[in-house]
Amino acid sequence: MKLCVVIPAHNERENIEPTVQELRRCLASESVTHEILIINDHSTDGTEAVLVRLCNKFPSIRYLNNPYSPGFGLAVRCGLENFTGDAVALYMADASDRPEDLVTFFRTMMIEGVDCVFGSRFSKGGRLVDYPFPKLIFNRLGNHFVRLLFRLRYDDVTNAFKLYKRHVIEGVKPILSQHFNLTVELPLKAIIRGYSYSIVPNQWVNRKTGESKLKIKEMGSRYLFIVLYCFIEKWLSRGDYHSRATPFRHAEGTKSEAAGKSNKV
Repeated sequence: MKLCVVIPAHNERENIEPTVQELRRCLASESVTHEILIINDHSTDGTEAVLVRLCNKFPSIRYLNNPYSPGFGLAVRCGLENFTGDAVALYMADASDRPEDLVTFFRTMMIEGVDCVFGSRFSKGGRLVDYPFPKLIFNRLGNHFVRLLFRLRYDDVTNAFKLYKRHVIEGVKPILSQHFNLTVELPLKAIIRGYSYSIVPNQWVNRKTGESKLKIKEMGSRYLFIVLYCFIEKWLSRGDYHSRATPFRHAEGTKSEAAGKSNKV
C-alpha cells in the first residue's frame, strides 16, 4: 500500500526543507512506501527554489505549482487531483504535525481496514504545544457546535491532519472549499456518506518561524457555510450520496489500539 503525503506550501522557505526531510526520513525508516507531493501555492519568497533542490535530491519527493487562485483549499485540491498511491494524508508545511503520528495513522488504516483515519489533538494521548489561546477558543466552540449538529463523538473535525483512502477522495467530490474550510468539508462528507473511520490522538506544535496562514476573522463564515452545506446534505439528500462501495463502520482507535483492536461505536 502506497501512501502519498500532500503538503500545501505558501511562502514556507524557512520551514519546508526541514519539515520534508524529517518526514521522508521517518517514512523511509518505517519502510512505508510513499510519495511526498508538495503544492507550491503561489509563493514569492523562494520556496520553489527549495522544492526544486529537494526533488532533485530525493526521487520520492515531487512538487507542483498550484494552477488555481491562491488558497489553502485550492492548493490541497490540486494535490488531491494529482497524487499517486492508495491513500493520501494532508500534512502541514510548518512542521506542526509529527511524522511519527502519520506512521501511526497509516498502520491503523492497514490493521483496522478503515477508509479514513482522523487525528484528534484533544482526546486522551493528544497534545498541544504553544497553541494560541484565541485560536483555541474558536476551535473548541466550533468543534462543539459541529459535534452537536451532527451528533458526533469526534471532537476535532477542524484538524487538518487526516488520512483518506483514494476511493474516499473520489467519493466526497465535488469539493467546494477554497480555503481552510476544506479541512471540515472532507471529514464531514466522508462521515455522512458512510465511510468508516478511526480516531487516533496526535500532537500539534506551533510553528517556529513564519506566519500562520489561517485568519480566524476571515474564516468564520466560510466554516459555517460548509458545515451547513454538509448538514443539508445529511438530512435532505435521502442518502443519494451515501457510499455503496463500503459498509458503514465507525471505529475509534488510540495509539495503543493500533496493534489490532477496534472500538466500534
